[in-house]
Amino acid sequence: MGDGVRRRGVGGVSDRFTATLRDGVEDEWRAATDHRFTRELGAGTLDGDAFARYVVQDYAVVEDLTAAFAVALADAPSTDARRRYVAFLDTLTDAENDFFERAFDAHDVPGRDRTDPVLAEPTAAFRDLLGRARREAGYAETLAVLVPAEWIYLSWATREADDRPADPLFSEWIELHAAPPFASFVDFLRAELDRVGPSLSPRRRERVAGLFGRTVSLEVAFFDAAYAAEEI
Repeated sequence: MGDGVRRRGVGGVSDRFTATLRDGVEDEWRAATDHRFTRELGAGTLDGDAFARYVVQDYAVVEDLTAAFAVALADAPSTDARRRYVAFLDTLTDAENDFFERAFDAHDVPGRDRTDPVLAEPTAAFRDLLGRARREAGYAETLAVLVPAEWIYLSWATREADDRPADPLFSEWIELHAAPPFASFVDFLRAELDRVGPSLSPRRRERVAGLFGRTVSLEVAFFDAAYAAEEI
């Protein structure tokens, strides 16, 4: 995948396939997990307009993300794995959806922006990536998008969880992504990709690496877009 991401190739020194994928895009991974947005959110200094832009764009991805997880659920190899996906889908469509509704109300987000916003470029690209992953790919490729998307959030939220901001919405968003159930689910996702990744053909391993790297790059761009001066 020609996504402009510098990577070291799949098959490094880590015992975990997912760690090798992460290490292959180390600079971009650090840019995502240590992004200004995550630091300011954790410190409580994030501008309200930036947060409003962020939640509008993030909510615009939820339907596609839910559909991608539904595909992973259908492809899951065991009843236990399917249960894990079902539980997370329940959280995604219930607790997180409730959070977005309250965030919209708190920041006076207009109705049109809640249901049919103008998409920022990274949002449109991420929706396209999720769509292609679920329509054209196998279980490993779907996981290659879902794992970094969720793992990045666990990484920065865990860092910020010990000293949460006074803003209740900022604090809740951190808690949702630092809570033990979410951490356990991310480790489950990683374990699934760790299990299937090493046995992939070289061509599919490179495809998985490309999807993983593309997702990380889009997460960086997604955070950047929250600071866009123009209306999005």
